[in-house]
Amino acid sequence: MSEFIAEMEKGWNEKIVFGLSEFKGKKYADLRIYFEDDEGEWKPTKKGITVSLERFWEFKENLQKLEEYLLENKHIEPPPEETE
Repeated sequence: MSEFIAEMEKGWNEKIVFGLSEFKGKKYADLRIYFEDDEGEWKPTKKGITVSLERFWEFKENLQKLEEYLLENKHIEPPPEETE
């Protein structure tokens, strides 16, 4: 990953890393699953999503649609800051 932006825990030895990557001179938004090896080092897996920056807004819009669906159908609750 060219630039690390953020991360979130996925499981006891996995995390999702959000970043900016580059391939053949083109930049991508990258969400990649990392795992912790036996030596405690975090390594990327092949599992993840890479979105060209030209399609980033489309990706974000569809993620928003998923969020709206999950909220409307009560699969998730609004974040705590929205319920106060």
